Amino acid sequence: MENMVISTRGLTKRFANLVAVDHVSIEVRKGEIFGLLGPNGAGKTTLIRMLCTLARPSEGSATVAGFDIRSEGSKIREHIGLVSEKMIMYAQLTAKENLRLFGRFYHIPQPELDNRVNQLLELVDMEKWADKQIGRFSTGMKQRINVIRALLNEPDILFLDEPTLGLDPQTCSEIRQFLRQINTTHETTLILTTHIMVEADNLCNRIAIIDHGKVAALDTSENLKRMVSGSEMKVIEIDIRNLTNDLASSIDALNCVKTSSRLNETHIRVQAEGEEVFDEIIDAVRNAGGKINSINRLDPTLEDAFLQITGNEVRDLSVAPGSMERPGLRKTTRARSAFS
Repeated sequence: MENMVISTRGLTKRFANLVAVDHVSIEVRKGEIFGLLGPNGAGKTTLIRMLCTLARPSEGSATVAGFDIRSEGSKIREHIGLVSEKMIMYAQLTAKENLRLFGRFYHIPQPELDNRVNQLLELVDMEKWADKQIGRFSTGMKQRINVIRALLNEPDILFLDEPTLGLDPQTCSEIRQFLRQINTTHETTLILTTHIMVEADNLCNRIAIIDHGKVAALDTSENLKRMVSGSEMKVIEIDIRNLTNDLASSIDALNCVKTSSRLNETHIRVQAEGEEVFDEIIDAVRNAGGKINSINRLDPTLEDAFLQITGNEVRDLSVAPGSMERPGLRKTTRARSAFS
């Protein structure tokens, strides 16, 4: 228990008739990168808000950095940083002015604060933009400042709610590299929510998959993938020369096919279950007039594990007030990837 920086027991949050977080019990070890995956509305952000003392639990208990989230919120806030999906900055102020403003909230002495701001700007290669207004920055530049803003108090635990959302691939890669750096160099514990499977796969030591407010699975990425490879489920990619939406729908309609994702103009990826799945799929494609170039069984990915664990039904999500979860219909597959 001494190595655990976060521990929850039956943590629950209700909004009227909606149970946003449902008796979650997890433990996060000091120095690890811990991922929270789940569909929109699954409860990830609400869970983070409780752990950051921004929302009071309806039931259960939790400690963060050894302090109780109900009675020792001010102590917890001394040890944590939060990078929320919504960037918290003032467009008219410069990068340095924004960081100084937030640094004062922690009562950091001015000489120390100035030194820390300069170090952090240098850390993300933003020192030459220090005296430019934030409002003129690109989204990627703003997010770099948003991340280091959460590091001003040198937190032991950093919460990151979709830190690469909407960023271009190069900026995403830079942010991930920076997160690895602060985790390795400063042994900062990172709690990361993301919808990007590659991000979770590459960064996280362990991953909790949250669905309907509950922990549906918790393990390393490799072990989660083995849940697919060790089952009757097969991951298959088919290259069809004349793939159309109707042809994709005919594959999706097969009883053996549990999920399907159209990858591009000619490729479709399916999870299928049964001994004769290859024959059934080939027959269905040919009967629909499809011309198969190739069909291959693949090693399962983290996305395959996610889809198998969370299911494939359409869900109409009612979003809790103040939860910051994005609303909408969720369909894990059926003709389209949930992460495309």
